[in-house]
Amino acid sequence: NLFFTLQLIELDAPLVIALNMSDVAQKRGIRIDVDALSKSLGIPVIPTVATKRVGLTDLLRKAVEIATTEPRPKPKQLRYGAEVESRIQQLSNMIRDRSVSLSYPPRWIAIKLLEEDEEVTSEVKDQLIQSTASKFRSEIQEIHGEPLATVISSERYGLASRIASSCQTFLHHGRLPLSTKMDQATTHPVWGYIIMLVVTLGLFFSIFSFGNWLSSLLETGFDLFRPSLKELLGTGPLARILSEGVVDGVFAGITIAIPYILPFYLGLSILEDSGYLARIAFLTDSAMHKIGLHGKAFIPMLLGFGCNVPAVLGCRIMETRRERLIAAFVSTLVPCSARSIVILALVGKYLGAGYALSLYAIDLTIIFILGRVAYKALPGTPVGLIMEMPSYRKPSLTITSRQTWFRLSGFVKMAFPLIIVAGAVIKAMEVYGLLDIVSTLISPVTVGLLGLPSITGVLLIVGILRKELTILMLASLLGTSQFNAVLTPIQMYVFSFVVMLYIPCIATIAVLVQEFGWKDATYITVFEIAFAILTGGVVYRILLLLGW
Repeated sequence: NLFFTLQLIELDAPLVIALNMSDVAQKRGIRIDVDALSKSLGIPVIPTVATKRVGLTDLLRKAVEIATTEPRPKPKQLRYGAEVESRIQQLSNMIRDRSVSLSYPPRWIAIKLLEEDEEVTSEVKDQLIQSTASKFRSEIQEIHGEPLATVISSERYGLASRIASSCQTFLHHGRLPLSTKMDQATTHPVWGYIIMLVVTLGLFFSIFSFGNWLSSLLETGFDLFRPSLKELLGTGPLARILSEGVVDGVFAGITIAIPYILPFYLGLSILEDSGYLARIAFLTDSAMHKIGLHGKAFIPMLLGFGCNVPAVLGCRIMETRRERLIAAFVSTLVPCSARSIVILALVGKYLGAGYALSLYAIDLTIIFILGRVAYKALPGTPVGLIMEMPSYRKPSLTITSRQTWFRLSGFVKMAFPLIIVAGAVIKAMEVYGLLDIVSTLISPVTVGLLGLPSITGVLLIVGILRKELTILMLASLLGTSQFNAVLTPIQMYVFSFVVMLYIPCIATIAVLVQEFGWKDATYITVFEIAFAILTGGVVYRILLLLGW
């Protein structure tokens, strides 16, 4: 990724390069002259194979050496095309002469001013420098007929290409490797979309099938000793809180949440490790442009199927604040694993995979429509897609297992304490008669508008902590995880629909505040809660008209 390396070089920072996947290069008949690459960049280059821990010791040793050398060695300053480079130099000299007090190299500041970087532009108060940067920007754009940011990106990619060509040799040209054939197929304008559809549907049905099987197996196991455990805890208010609130809540978490979230995280890790996620971003680029984004926005959206928190953080890969805000907004509408648990445990299990899939289809339609509205409402213009395509590789069992375990353990550590506390609090409210009061107050929305049992109002409030709490606490309050015995099909569908569109969780709200401030975070939160309830009422009445 020399494009990123060139940006770091502009920062004049001491660097060491890890030339990773050097084993893949050798297998493909590509010989890289490490010394020539190091000389071209003025940076030490260490070949590594991270998955096998090859070269990591040498890499760390060289990093320590660079960090402890005084004065620290700096990378070689590389130059762009004449018409761009001459103006960067003039602006750099002006910044240096006028002693602009920013703790960055003058050349880097000059490039950022030409690119109209919002943060740097706001910090440079010198009007002469600002006007000169604007003049140079106009001149370069007139010469190239492209926005300045695109011109500089092209310069970086051109320079990266020249450096790469000068230090690599292709040793043989035999048959196309399997990975190249796969790449051609999965990015094909027709077959690529067919493969993407097959992969995503295959992932969904695998999660559904495995989750149902494991959930039934665990439920059967827990049902064997649940009566003995409740008998051991005894009777009375405290015993009921422990037995029906805490114990049943934990049982529900293990039997309902884990069976669906485990295969999802495993599938997501395989897609990431194989390199296929980047192909999905490439294929969805044209569709994403309809809502003012590009294909890279699909990556945080796909992460949103796991958790909306990293999805919102992942929107940092977008180039402008406008794009980051739109991407974060639509990412919060993606049904995360917690909301998928509700969909699969209610609709998928009792109404069938087709009905569950219809919820995802409706959600994607809503995302597209609301994204389009946000695109029209927010001022600005979309930018093009420039991204690098990683090579296909065989997923590593070790890496995939670690990623799956890391995500699953994070879910357990975050969710189960909430399950225990929320279960105890809600059961205590029921035992002491407070739950009926709250449920009655919210019943005009839950019963009147949505056609749901009054108890679900409390669960929707608790669900702001984490969405899977709604289904887990429902099982605890109703005393059964056989939801078809206590809920009608229309209630299961509408409840899942509202939970799917409801603001994901308190952690997502917190990260929205962190990334965009209280104002935008509040707008998104209030809108999604109101939108979920109102559209849920519409869906309920449509289903009634259809004879559900």
